[in-house]
Amino acid sequence: MPATTGEPASAGELAARLAEVGYLTDEALATALFLAVAMAQPILLEGEPGVGKTEAAKSLARALDTELIRLQCYEGLSSADALYEWNYPRQLLGIRLAEARGEKLSEADLFREEYLLARPLLAAIEHPGPRPAVLLIDEVDRADDEFEAFLLELLAEATVTIPELGTRRARFRPLTVLTSNRTRELHDALKRRCLYHWIAHPDVDRVAAIIRLRVPGVAGWLASRVARSVQVLRGLELYKPPGVAEAINWANALHVLGISTMDSSAVRQTMSAVLKYSEDRVIAEDSLAEVAGE
Repeated sequence: MPATTGEPASAGELAARLAEVGYLTDEALATALFLAVAMAQPILLEGEPGVGKTEAAKSLARALDTELIRLQCYEGLSSADALYEWNYPRQLLGIRLAEARGEKLSEADLFREEYLLARPLLAAIEHPGPRPAVLLIDEVDRADDEFEAFLLELLAEATVTIPELGTRRARFRPLTVLTSNRTRELHDALKRRCLYHWIAHPDVDRVAAIIRLRVPGVAGWLASRVARSVQVLRGLELYKPPGVAEAINWANALHVLGISTMDSSAVRQTMSAVLKYSEDRVIAEDSLAEVAGE
């Protein structure tokens, strides 16, 4: 938890709070996130996989000392999956118990609050406060156009209508962060509802700083070497270039193994921590000396 709570007074204060919870950001991203908080407006974060989009939302929740509610998007995701469903086993049990007592349940009896299972979007709308929840709608580009259209309405109104129970309005409008790997273009209508920021892969110095922050006890020289090696790997024609997440994982693997020299042997030994496709490993092996900085 950051030393200061409540809404930040400036982008600089928010950046400092994010750093306290382990997330280093540049001025542009800190400003975009601050505006999302100050203006109570959704923000869309796009960028390559592994640059820290999801972690930005998680860290924002920690920096604001509020709950994170996450909706992971996937192909075929429906509004029902994201909003709520009825607890059919409990409803069936209620029917059986009523029958055993010789009673008959009405429709209103079966669709009471106690049988409602809130999914992420309804949970965010109904968040009790005292601060708005951070609603992370992760990888929204994986969802279908129909779900995107549904989101558009939800973001505009911050209300949910449950036919059996009525309309629910947010007392504390959730701070919504949408992320996209840009596997497809999102519709302009959704983008118009949101602030927007593209998270680029950070430079070598920032990656090294992130590693030092996220891998306790790691040597400064190792953080710098890993950051440089990741930059070299990103310059190769890889199917899946490593991002910040892979850089952190690689540095952690080297640190855990107690490796004191970043040479070709160390790179080969720990390559599984940074490259996840066999084709990429073959390409990296051909440039092993360059990757190791030899």
